Amino acid sequence: MSSLRPTIVQMILNKQTEEALEMLAQNYRVPTPKLKVGLPKGHTRNAYGTYSPKNQTISVLNSDVFGNPFVILHEFYHHLRCKSVDKLHRGTEKNADKFALEFLREYETAARAIMARETKETS
Repeated sequence: MSSLRPTIVQMILNKQTEEALEMLAQNYRVPTPKLKVGLPKGHTRNAYGTYSPKNQTISVLNSDVFGNPFVILHEFYHHLRCKSVDKLHRGTEKNADKFALEFLREYETAARAIMARETKETS
């Protein structure tokens, strides 16, 4: 199992979000998206984050969302799926959710393995 996904989730939980995005971009060989606090006009209801292909920016509702791996990874998926030539938003919400959940599942599996190992060592 690769340690990239659990590492990325842990970094985001620790609000090392910009560094996590840099690692993701490097791994997927895409430019690193910009990150900003404040949603664009028209996206302030029912959204914690958005992705703008025009300026390759992930915008989040507030600084607390920097520590939410689901939102950050969901929006990074949209960044990945944007065609660099025409900058059109590609990829469905369902697939963006799936992408984020895959990272979270691997993080949970890694955390459980560490806890089981530590429990075994202290017994």
